[in-house]
Amino acid sequence: MIALADAVFARPTSTPTLEYEDAPPVPATEKLAVSNVNFWYGAKQALFDISLTVPARSVAALIGPSGCGKSTLLRLLNRMNDLIDGTRLTGVVRLDGEDIYARGTDVVDLRRRVGMVFQKSNPFPKSIYENVAFGPRVAGERNRSRLDYLVERSLKQAALWPEVKDRLHSSALELSGGQQQRLCIARSLATDPEVLLMDEPASALDPKSTQAIEDLIAQLKRDYTIVIVTHNMQQAARVSDQTAFFFEGRLIESGPTRQIFRKPREKQTEDYITGRFG
Repeated sequence: MIALADAVFARPTSTPTLEYEDAPPVPATEKLAVSNVNFWYGAKQALFDISLTVPARSVAALIGPSGCGKSTLLRLLNRMNDLIDGTRLTGVVRLDGEDIYARGTDVVDLRRRVGMVFQKSNPFPKSIYENVAFGPRVAGERNRSRLDYLVERSLKQAALWPEVKDRLHSSALELSGGQQQRLCIARSLATDPEVLLMDEPASALDPKSTQAIEDLIAQLKRDYTIVIVTHNMQQAARVSDQTAFFFEGRLIESGPTRQIFRKPREKQTEDYITGRFG
Protein backbone atom coordinates (compact mmCIF):
# COMPACT_ATOMS: atom_id res chain seq x y z
CA MET A 1 0.00 0.00 0.00
CA ILE A 2 2.78 2.46 0.90
CA ALA A 3 4.69 1.76 -2.31
CA LEU A 4 1.55 2.30 -4.35
CA ALA A 5 0.76 5.53 -2.51
CA ASP A 6 4.27 6.81 -3.20
CA ALA A 7 3.72 6.13 -6.88
CA VAL A 8 0.36 7.88 -6.82
CA PHE A 9 1.80 11.02 -5.27
CA ALA A 10 4.73 11.22 -7.69
CA ARG A 11 4.60 13.28 -10.86
CA PRO A 12 5.83 11.74 -14.13
CA THR A 13 9.61 11.78 -14.29
CA SER A 14 9.55 14.30 -17.13
CA THR A 15 8.02 16.96 -14.89
CA PRO A 16 9.26 18.59 -11.66
CA THR A 17 8.16 16.82 -8.48
CA LEU A 18 6.09 18.81 -6.01
CA GLU A 19 7.17 18.15 -2.44
CA TYR A 20 3.84 17.36 -0.84
CA GLU A 21 5.24 17.46 2.70
CA ASP A 22 6.20 21.13 2.26
CA ALA A 23 2.63 22.19 1.46
CA PRO A 24 1.13 24.60 4.01
CA PRO A 25 -1.26 23.08 6.56
CA VAL A 26 -4.93 23.05 5.65
CA PRO A 27 -6.55 26.19 7.11
CA ALA A 28 -9.12 25.57 9.81
CA THR A 29 -11.64 28.21 8.67
CA GLU A 30 -14.73 26.51 7.24
CA LYS A 31 -15.85 27.81 3.86
CA LEU A 32 -18.37 25.18 2.75
CA ALA A 33 -20.31 22.75 4.91
CA VAL A 34 -22.70 20.03 3.78
CA SER A 35 -24.80 18.56 6.60
CA ASN A 36 -27.01 15.45 6.37
CA VAL A 37 -27.79 16.04 2.70
CA ASN A 38 -30.04 13.69 0.75
CA PHE A 39 -30.87 14.36 -2.88
CA TRP A 40 -33.28 12.88 -5.40
CA TYR A 41 -33.72 13.04 -9.17
CA GLY A 42 -37.43 12.33 -9.28
CA ALA A 43 -37.94 9.03 -7.43
CA LYS A 44 -34.27 8.05 -7.64
CA GLN A 45 -32.16 8.95 -4.62
CA ALA A 46 -28.67 10.02 -5.70
CA LEU A 47 -27.11 11.11 -2.38
CA PHE A 48 -27.58 9.58 1.06
CA ASP A 49 -26.94 11.54 4.27
CA ILE A 50 -23.80 13.37 3.12
CA SER A 51 -21.87 15.51 5.61
CA LEU A 52 -18.63 17.17 4.53
CA THR A 53 -16.74 20.40 5.25
CA VAL A 54 -14.26 22.25 3.04
CA PRO A 55 -11.82 24.70 4.66
CA ALA A 56 -11.18 28.09 3.11
CA ARG A 57 -8.27 28.41 0.67
CA SER A 58 -7.83 24.70 0.20
CA VAL A 59 -8.49 22.09 -2.48
CA ALA A 60 -10.97 19.28 -1.85
CA ALA A 61 -11.05 16.37 -4.31
CA LEU A 62 -14.18 14.24 -4.76
CA ILE A 63 -13.32 10.78 -6.06
CA GLY A 64 -15.24 7.60 -6.80
CA PRO A 65 -16.54 5.53 -9.71
CA SER A 66 -18.88 6.95 -12.34
CA GLY A 67 -22.40 7.51 -11.06
CA CYS A 68 -21.41 7.64 -7.39
CA GLY A 69 -22.84 11.13 -6.80
CA LYS A 70 -19.73 13.31 -6.74
CA SER A 71 -20.79 15.57 -9.64
CA THR A 72 -24.29 15.79 -8.16
CA LEU A 73 -22.80 17.03 -4.90
CA LEU A 74 -20.58 19.49 -6.75
CA ARG A 75 -23.60 21.01 -8.51
CA LEU A 76 -25.45 21.31 -5.20
CA LEU A 77 -22.78 23.74 -4.00
CA ASN A 78 -23.99 26.51 -6.33
CA ARG A 79 -27.53 25.22 -6.90
CA MET A 80 -26.96 24.16 -10.50
CA ASN A 81 -29.27 21.22 -9.86
CA ASP A 82 -32.12 23.72 -9.45
CA LEU A 83 -32.18 23.84 -13.24
CA ILE A 84 -33.30 20.18 -13.40
CA ASP A 85 -37.02 19.48 -13.00
CA GLY A 86 -38.16 17.08 -10.32
CA THR A 87 -35.16 17.28 -8.01
CA ARG A 88 -35.47 17.39 -4.23
CA LEU A 89 -33.02 18.04 -1.41
CA THR A 90 -33.08 17.62 2.35
CA GLY A 91 -30.33 18.73 4.70
CA VAL A 92 -28.28 21.92 4.74
CA VAL A 93 -25.55 23.36 2.50
CA ARG A 94 -23.75 26.36 3.99
CA LEU A 95 -21.40 28.94 2.51
CA ASP A 96 -19.66 31.01 5.19
CA GLY A 97 -22.18 29.65 7.67
CA GLU A 98 -25.27 30.68 5.69
CA ASP A 99 -27.74 28.16 4.25
CA ILE A 100 -27.62 28.64 0.47
CA TYR A 101 -31.00 26.88 0.09
CA ALA A 102 -32.76 29.20 2.52
CA ARG A 103 -35.82 31.04 1.26
CA GLY A 104 -34.85 34.38 -0.25
CA THR A 105 -31.31 33.38 -1.27
CA ASP A 106 -30.06 35.40 -4.24
CA VAL A 107 -29.11 32.51 -6.53
CA VAL A 108 -27.52 34.81 -9.13
CA ASP A 109 -25.19 36.24 -6.49
CA LEU A 110 -24.53 32.73 -5.14
CA ARG A 111 -23.34 31.59 -8.57
CA ARG A 112 -21.12 34.65 -8.80
CA ARG A 113 -19.55 33.73 -5.45
CA VAL A 114 -19.29 30.03 -6.37
CA GLY A 115 -17.98 29.73 -9.93
CA MET A 116 -18.08 26.59 -12.06
CA VAL A 117 -15.61 25.11 -14.56
CA PHE A 118 -16.99 22.20 -16.55
CA GLN A 119 -15.40 19.01 -17.87
CA LYS A 120 -15.52 20.17 -21.48
CA SER A 121 -14.20 23.65 -22.15
CA ASN A 122 -17.06 25.82 -23.34
CA PRO A 123 -15.79 29.21 -24.54
CA PHE A 124 -18.38 31.47 -26.09
CA PRO A 125 -18.09 32.08 -29.86
CA LYS A 126 -16.71 35.53 -29.09
CA SER A 127 -13.28 37.09 -28.75
CA ILE A 128 -10.94 36.13 -25.91
CA TYR A 129 -11.56 39.57 -24.40
CA GLU A 130 -15.34 39.29 -24.59
CA ASN A 131 -15.31 35.82 -23.04
CA VAL A 132 -13.60 37.13 -19.91
CA ALA A 133 -15.55 40.40 -19.84
CA PHE A 134 -18.89 38.60 -20.18
CA GLY A 135 -19.58 38.08 -16.47
CA PRO A 136 -18.68 41.63 -15.39
CA ARG A 137 -20.80 43.02 -18.25
CA VAL A 138 -23.80 40.95 -17.15
CA ALA A 139 -23.25 42.29 -13.62
CA GLY A 140 -23.53 45.82 -14.99
CA GLU A 141 -19.91 46.85 -15.45
CA ARG A 142 -19.63 49.33 -18.33
CA ASN A 143 -16.41 51.18 -17.57
CA ARG A 144 -13.92 50.19 -20.27
CA SER A 145 -10.81 50.74 -18.18
CA ARG A 146 -12.30 48.61 -15.40
CA LEU A 147 -13.16 45.87 -17.90
CA ASP A 148 -9.63 46.04 -19.33
CA TYR A 149 -8.25 45.62 -15.82
CA LEU A 150 -10.52 42.65 -15.01
CA VAL A 151 -9.69 40.88 -18.28
CA GLU A 152 -5.93 41.29 -17.81
CA ARG A 153 -6.04 40.32 -14.13
CA SER A 154 -8.16 37.23 -14.76
CA LEU A 155 -6.04 36.03 -17.67
CA LYS A 156 -2.92 36.48 -15.55
CA GLN A 157 -4.51 34.52 -12.69
CA ALA A 158 -5.34 31.76 -15.17
CA ALA A 159 -1.72 31.75 -16.43
CA LEU A 160 -2.92 32.59 -19.94
CA TRP A 161 -2.00 36.26 -20.34
CA PRO A 162 1.47 35.80 -21.93
CA GLU A 163 -0.03 33.51 -24.59
CA VAL A 164 -2.96 35.74 -25.60
CA LYS A 165 -2.13 39.34 -24.69
CA ASP A 166 -1.41 40.22 -28.33
CA ARG A 167 -4.58 38.64 -29.70
CA LEU A 168 -7.30 39.51 -27.23
CA HIS A 169 -9.74 40.29 -30.02
CA SER A 170 -9.22 36.99 -31.83
CA SER A 171 -11.83 34.26 -31.52
CA ALA A 172 -11.59 32.15 -28.38
CA LEU A 173 -12.37 29.13 -30.56
CA GLU A 174 -8.91 29.45 -32.14
CA LEU A 175 -7.24 28.53 -28.86
CA SER A 176 -6.01 25.01 -28.10
CA GLY A 177 -8.03 22.76 -25.79
CA GLY A 178 -5.83 23.50 -22.80
CA GLN A 179 -5.92 27.22 -23.49
CA GLN A 180 -9.69 27.14 -23.83
CA GLN A 181 -10.02 25.47 -20.44
CA ARG A 182 -7.78 28.11 -18.84
CA LEU A 183 -9.87 30.77 -20.58
CA CYS A 184 -12.98 29.29 -18.96
CA ILE A 185 -11.21 29.49 -15.60
CA ALA A 186 -10.33 33.13 -16.32
CA ARG A 187 -13.97 33.78 -17.22
CA SER A 188 -15.03 32.40 -13.83
CA LEU A 189 -12.40 34.45 -12.00
CA ALA A 190 -13.54 37.70 -13.63
CA THR A 191 -16.65 37.83 -11.44
CA ASP A 192 -14.56 37.73 -8.23
CA PRO A 193 -15.77 34.37 -6.90
CA GLU A 194 -14.79 32.97 -3.51
CA VAL A 195 -15.13 29.31 -4.50
CA LEU A 196 -14.31 27.48 -7.74
CA LEU A 197 -16.02 24.20 -8.57
CA MET A 198 -14.18 22.09 -11.16
CA ASP A 199 -15.83 19.05 -12.74
CA GLU A 200 -13.10 16.91 -14.34
CA PRO A 201 -11.34 20.05 -15.66
CA ALA A 202 -8.43 18.18 -17.25
CA SER A 203 -10.06 14.93 -18.38
CA ALA A 204 -10.06 15.89 -22.07
CA LEU A 205 -6.58 17.43 -22.09
CA ASP A 206 -3.13 16.16 -23.05
CA PRO A 207 -0.51 15.62 -20.30
CA LYS A 208 1.17 19.00 -20.80
CA SER A 209 -2.13 20.89 -20.59
CA THR A 210 -3.16 18.76 -17.61
CA GLN A 211 0.00 19.76 -15.78
CA ALA A 212 -0.71 23.42 -16.56
CA ILE A 213 -4.19 23.08 -15.01
CA GLU A 214 -2.79 21.31 -11.94
CA ASP A 215 -0.10 23.96 -11.47
CA LEU A 216 -2.78 26.62 -11.84
CA ILE A 217 -4.92 24.98 -9.14
CA ALA A 218 -1.93 25.06 -6.77
CA GLN A 219 -1.58 28.80 -7.39
CA LEU A 220 -5.29 29.61 -7.16
CA LYS A 221 -5.81 27.98 -3.76
CA ARG A 222 -3.84 30.83 -2.21
CA ASP A 223 -6.89 33.03 -2.82
CA TYR A 224 -9.80 30.67 -3.51
CA THR A 225 -11.47 27.57 -2.13
CA ILE A 226 -11.54 24.85 -4.79
CA VAL A 227 -13.62 21.68 -5.03
CA ILE A 228 -12.61 19.34 -7.84
CA VAL A 229 -14.21 16.17 -9.15
CA THR A 230 -11.69 13.81 -10.72
CA HIS A 231 -11.36 10.17 -11.74
CA ASN A 232 -7.58 10.53 -11.84
CA MET A 233 -6.11 9.24 -8.58
CA GLN A 234 -2.69 10.75 -9.26
CA GLN A 235 -4.29 14.12 -9.89
CA ALA A 236 -6.34 13.98 -6.70
CA ALA A 237 -3.20 13.11 -4.74
CA ARG A 238 -1.15 15.88 -6.31
CA VAL A 239 -3.54 18.82 -6.16
CA SER A 240 -5.79 18.35 -3.14
CA ASP A 241 -5.49 18.97 0.58
CA GLN A 242 -8.40 16.72 1.46
CA THR A 243 -10.13 13.90 -0.40
CA ALA A 244 -13.63 12.47 -0.14
CA PHE A 245 -14.42 9.03 -1.56
CA PHE A 246 -17.97 8.35 -2.74
CA PHE A 247 -19.65 5.08 -3.68
CA GLU A 248 -23.26 4.61 -4.80
CA GLY A 249 -24.34 7.98 -3.44
CA ARG A 250 -22.71 7.58 -0.05
CA LEU A 251 -19.64 9.25 1.41
CA ILE A 252 -17.48 6.31 2.42
CA GLU A 253 -14.54 8.24 3.83
CA SER A 254 -13.02 11.72 3.85
CA GLY A 255 -9.91 13.24 5.37
CA PRO A 256 -6.49 14.67 4.60
CA THR A 257 -5.37 13.49 1.18
CA ARG A 258 -2.14 11.93 2.41
CA GLN A 259 -4.02 9.89 4.99
CA ILE A 260 -6.67 8.77 2.49
CA PHE A 261 -4.03 7.56 0.04
CA ARG A 262 -1.50 6.14 2.49
CA LYS A 263 -3.64 4.74 5.29
CA PRO A 264 -7.38 4.81 4.55
CA ARG A 265 -9.64 3.72 7.37
CA GLU A 266 -12.07 1.84 5.12
CA LYS A 267 -11.15 -1.23 3.07
CA GLN A 268 -13.54 -0.03 0.35
CA THR A 269 -11.47 3.14 -0.02
CA GLU A 270 -8.24 1.15 -0.23
CA ASP A 271 -9.73 -1.17 -2.84
CA TYR A 272 -10.75 1.78 -5.02
CA ILE A 273 -7.41 3.61 -4.73
CA THR A 274 -5.47 0.45 -5.49
CA GLY A 275 -7.61 -0.31 -8.55
CA ARG A 276 -9.33 -3.40 -7.21
CA PHE A 277 -12.68 -2.00 -8.33
CA GLY A 278 -14.12 1.08 -9.97
